[in-house]
Amino acid sequence: MTVRQPRYSKEEFARRGDEIYESRVRGQIEEGNHGKIVAIDIETGMFEVAEDTMTAVRRLYERLPAAQPWVVRIGYRAVHRFGARGLKDAL
Repeated sequence: MTVRQPRYSKEEFARRGDEIYESRVRGQIEEGNHGKIVAIDIETGMFEVAEDTMTAVRRLYERLPAAQPWVVRIGYRAVHRFGARGLKDAL
């Protein structure tokens, strides 16, 4: 089993991931993929789109074993939601 180690700080990882998504990936994939997951290699810009995080990352690793994946849920600000829903949802 391959042990993968991050090569960048969390801040650099996020900066690179967001920059690549906004400048190179978003325009290619956003239409018709709302809610899906995209895994982006922050070094090459290669990416994979799938229904879930594990599938997108696995496909990216199959294409690029040394990938440093940044994951985005298409059309959302976050990949996963933590905590309770808003009060409006609870009523």
